[in-house]
Amino acid sequence: MSILKKLASQTAIYGISSIFGRFLNYLLVPLYTYYFTAAEYGVVSEFYAYAGFFSVLLLFGFETGYFRFRDKEHPGRDVAYSTALLFVILINLGFFALILLINTRLSTALNYANHPEYVLWFSMILIMDAIAAIPFARLRAENKAFRFAGIKIVEILITVLLSLFFIIYCPKAYAEDAESLVASVYSPAIGIGYIFIANLMASGFKFLLLTPQLSGLAWGFDRALFFRMVRYSLPMVVIGFAGIVNEMLDRVLLKYLLPYGNPANMKMLGIYSACYKLSILMSLFIQAFRYAAEPFFFAYADKSDARKIYATVLKFFVIFCVFIFLLVTLFIDFFKYFVGEEFRAGLEVVPILLMANLCLGVYINLSIWYKLTDRTLMGALVSLAGAALTIVLNVWWIPLFGYIGSAWATLACYSSMAIVSYLLGQKYYPVDYDVKRVIGYIGLGIGLYFAHGQLLMTIAWQPWLLAGALMLIYVLIVALFEGRHQNRKPFFAPYHDL
Repeated sequence: MSILKKLASQTAIYGISSIFGRFLNYLLVPLYTYYFTAAEYGVVSEFYAYAGFFSVLLLFGFETGYFRFRDKEHPGRDVAYSTALLFVILINLGFFALILLINTRLSTALNYANHPEYVLWFSMILIMDAIAAIPFARLRAENKAFRFAGIKIVEILITVLLSLFFIIYCPKAYAEDAESLVASVYSPAIGIGYIFIANLMASGFKFLLLTPQLSGLAWGFDRALFFRMVRYSLPMVVIGFAGIVNEMLDRVLLKYLLPYGNPANMKMLGIYSACYKLSILMSLFIQAFRYAAEPFFFAYADKSDARKIYATVLKFFVIFCVFIFLLVTLFIDFFKYFVGEEFRAGLEVVPILLMANLCLGVYINLSIWYKLTDRTLMGALVSLAGAALTIVLNVWWIPLFGYIGSAWATLACYSSMAIVSYLLGQKYYPVDYDVKRVIGYIGLGIGLYFAHGQLLMTIAWQPWLLAGALMLIYVLIVALFEGRHQNRKPFFAPYHDL
């Protein structure tokens, strides 16, 4: 068995669970966009944008810090785990106390004075998710992908079922009989708040399933190790925070920078956020890859053929991402029905955001240089530069181009970060990436996308038939080039047990 097959199998387990679970979760997008207005969905999008920032701050980079120090001889992986877990728990307890203290003022500042419960519910979701990240990291490090995947799927199933219950079933039961047992647990005034309630209950159940891993607190707290983890992880907070700026800030700024007034701005925010969801297949693959690749990159770093493997991983990662890009963009007439009709005005951002996510995936591959050489501070500077570019471009382009400006800002940010990370990586941790082939496959995907638009106007083929033909062309070209490559030299390096 080759090491790449091992990585692929781990990615597949995380991927299948993520795809299945996220597909169930993805079904909530049409539910929300068909049952709520774009302005109401904008409220949900805003809160989830804030959640991205706090998820980084409440974890403090200790997930990656745990991966880095778990295999050190002293004091041992169990103490590294309990040290990380205890610290994250203490941070989150302090955060919850702060929210209780300032909830009323914070809700007013966010223009939700009539719904302070939104802030409270969402803070509880954030806290449970942050604490659960460390037990999930242990499951990943121990290659317990099936348990990891199972808990994730259960959480999403509960979220979906409760969403269907509160959003579809309860309103009907309430309308038919306001005194019924089901109606007694439902209040129309809560409205979109039931989205938060469903997520909160699902997070609570996930927390219960992770109880065996939470018992690891008994292994104690190592003060010296803690400070080593802080020094390593603190730049990761900056990196993570900058990453969330790149990923989520557009949805925060749209509310304030669009020139249409608050109701219309929230509607535009809802449209943009719903269309962003159409890049879900790319996000799913990148997330599954990241779950499997991060511990793999660390564990395989000492092998003699590590850099060759990393180069091969990037190339095939890009091949698959371009395939996803073509699948969604060429068959957009099918994917558009996952959002309500009101939201389809924003479909033009989908190709831009898909390509942006592809560049993000490339950056994730290339970022091994600062993680393996302990130059996390330099990695933080790259992320900060990307965040600064995101802020400048959004502030500049949103008033001029609306949410299209946000999409282009995202692409500009991630592509720039990938280029800078590649250049720095070649200096501090050189890897012989097949740059020409990587860029060629990306260019091929973009070319086929534009060819699809032109051919639709000149030939009388059915759109789905033309899309299928272009997808086949891509697969055949990749097979041709990679087949020749395999004939020249061995494709997989020998497998060594990790």
